[in-house]
Order: sequence, then structure tokens, then C-alpha cells
Amino acid sequence: MKTTETSTAGTAEPLPHVVKTDLPGAKPRKNKRGDGRVLNVFSHGMLILWAFMVVMPLLWAVMTSFKDDNAIFSSPWSLPDRLHFENWSRAWSQAHMSDYFLNTVLVVAGSLAGTLLLGSMAAYVLARFDFPGNRFLYFLFIGGMSFPIMLALVPLFYVMNNIQLLNTIHGLILVYIAYSLPFTVFFLTAFFRTLPTSVAEAALIDGASHTRTFFQVMLPMAKPGLISVGIFNFLGQWNQYMLPTVLNTEQEQKVLSQGLVQLAVSQGYKGDWSGLFAGLVMAMLPVLAAYIVFQRQVVAGLTAGALK
Repeated sequence: MKTTETSTAGTAEPLPHVVKTDLPGAKPRKNKRGDGRVLNVFSHGMLILWAFMVVMPLLWAVMTSFKDDNAIFSSPWSLPDRLHFENWSRAWSQAHMSDYFLNTVLVVAGSLAGTLLLGSMAAYVLARFDFPGNRFLYFLFIGGMSFPIMLALVPLFYVMNNIQLLNTIHGLILVYIAYSLPFTVFFLTAFFRTLPTSVAEAALIDGASHTRTFFQVMLPMAKPGLISVGIFNFLGQWNQYMLPTVLNTEQEQKVLSQGLVQLAVSQGYKGDWSGLFAGLVMAMLPVLAAYIVFQRQVVAGLTAGALK
């Protein structure tokens, strides 16, 4: 008779719960949550302090632009008794801020469009195509960022004078473009390298030329980078003072930065400080509006390369 052997082994009993205790002499664990809270409070405090230091001068300038001259000196930190809009009208008409504003808009609009067009084309070629001298041209653009503009003022003045572009709007536009191209090419070259190559290859396989691929495929994909570098160039070109001072000596061609300095100097003993602050706020408003409107696009353009 065959017998079958059955296992008599029972199920293992559960082990008793072991309580972990710190060994004698061991260092106590640090409270990471408490350290994180302290760091969070410190960082928020520094941000609030920095925001206060930046916002308060702007608010004070706007508030002062609506005061009269007596209130500016007698009670500089108090609110205006009423809104003196005549300060703005006087600065706009009598101080010729309208002419300076129009000249600045024309120069910055032309130079910004030319900078973005030429800079994006050069950056796309340097980022996507391998050819002899690629790295040399790239480092040549980077070298332009380290060249101080002060060293180029005197030869630039004579060059502009010889080609009959001195005291002209289009001459100043060309100088702004040349001055802004190194940073634009450096920024956009790194951005174009992050874009997928398969999209451009698919467009070329479908029969698109390199020009059409760039303008209809790659350039729309680089919109965040274009907006970011456009904002930086807009800030620099709008607030530019050294170049127009040297290259624009005629009254009809002066820009806002020159107009504000002339308004401050030409006051003499009159002391039209209310008109000066009104002109200052006029010059600041477009820059603040541009940054507020395109704030999300600027952050997206700066972080796009890191996220991909």
C-alpha cells in the first residue's frame, strides 16, 4: 500500500514588532521640516524686502508726477492734494516729450524687428548646420558681447559721418541692431539647439526649402525664445543713452533719454520738477507695460531649454 507523505510544517508565526530605538551616543536626527520652514520664511522675507525696494521708488515717482513744485519739496512723502494733470500736458507739449517719444518708438521698433530677424537667422544657421568656420563665427558673436561700447564711440562717429548716417533715424537703427546682435545670437543659438530636429527633417522631406522650413516651421516654434530676447533688447534699446548722445546731436532727432536729460538741464533756476517727473513716468510706462504683458512668455523662454 502506497502512502503519501504530507508536510507537517505549519505556517510561520509572525515576528513580534520590533521597536527601533536610537543607539546610545547616536546623534539626534535633524528636523528637516523645521529647517525648510525657516528657509522658506527667510526667502519670502527677502523677496518682500526686494519688492519693496523696487516698487516704492516707482510709486513715489508716479505720485510725485501729480504734485506741484511746492508740494514736492514741502511734503515729498504725502499724497497729492489733487491730481495735477497739467504736469503731464506741459511735459508732453512744452518740453517736446511727444517728439522724443515718437523718435524713440520709431528707432526701437525698427531696431527690434531687425535684431530679431537677423539674429534668429544667424542663430538658426549656427545651431543647425555644420560648416567650416561655424565655431569661429559663433565665438566671434560672443566676443562682441565683451567689447565695451565706450571704445567704439569715436570710430563709430566717424564711420557714421562718412557714410552720411549721422543724425538720422535709420542710422541709429542700424547701430542699435549691430549693438544688440551678439547677445541675440548667443541666446537664440542655445534655444534653437533645444528644438527637435525631426520636425525640420520632416518639412524637408515634404519638399519645403530651408527658407520655408525656417520661417514657417522653426521660427514659430522659437516664439518663447524670441519674446524673451525681444524683451531684453527692448529694455536696453529703449533706455539707451550713450549711443544717441554721440550719434544724434540735432534737436529733431533726439530720443526720450536725451529729452529727459535736456529737460533736467534746461530748467535752470525755474525748477519744473513736476514736469520732469511727469516725463520720467512717460518714459517708464512702456517698459513696465511690456514686461507685465509678456511676463509669462519671458519666463517660458528662459526655462524652455532646461525643460526639454
